[in-house]
Amino acid sequence: MAIKVICQNKKARHLYHIEDTYEAGMVLTGPEVKSLRAGRANLGDAYAAVKDGEAFLMKAHISPYSHSDTSTYDPTQPRKLLLHKAEIRRLLGKTREKGLTLVALRMYFKDGKAKIELGLGRGKKLYDKRADQKSREASREIARAVKRSRQ
Repeated sequence: MAIKVICQNKKARHLYHIEDTYEAGMVLTGPEVKSLRAGRANLGDAYAAVKDGEAFLMKAHISPYSHSDTSTYDPTQPRKLLLHKAEIRRLLGKTREKGLTLVALRMYFKDGKAKIELGLGRGKKLYDKRADQKSREASREIARAVKRSRQ
């Protein structure tokens, strides 16, 4: 099973406590797939929403493919996500809870199919972000000290 990562949302794990992850397929046009193969996508503000029993990827930016007609193309248009009905119902129930949202974590090709990894996340408070940064710095200092002691 070959996985080729197209893009990642690096800010997502900084801004949210990710409680659970889901893999979903995407409904794309041909030029969009070619643009993804060229690595021209951005998940900076992307999230998923459930409307009328269907899941959609919102605000994911897929740049127009250079060799196609782009006169009517919207790079941030909503894209339908392919999930099982039970998963959509579960996600709908979870996102109705206070503070939970579906965040796009990364986009990749798996066996030639474009997939997206969604994270069910709860927004972090400022003190949570500071605590995470403090623990990261502490672990770096420990790693440096161990490296110095081995030399």
